[in-house]
Amino acid sequence: MQVADGFPGLVPVRDSKVPHGSALVLSASAWTAFLHGVITG
Repeated sequence: MQVADGFPGLVPVRDSKVPHGSALVLSASAWTAFLHGVITG
């Protein structure tokens, strides 16, 4: 998984095994909630 920076308020995420594929664009708050869920299980 790759996460791009430089997009204020947005977090583009893509599959690092498919670098020319599409990206999923999340809001910063959705990304934070996702990370919280991963960390806390």
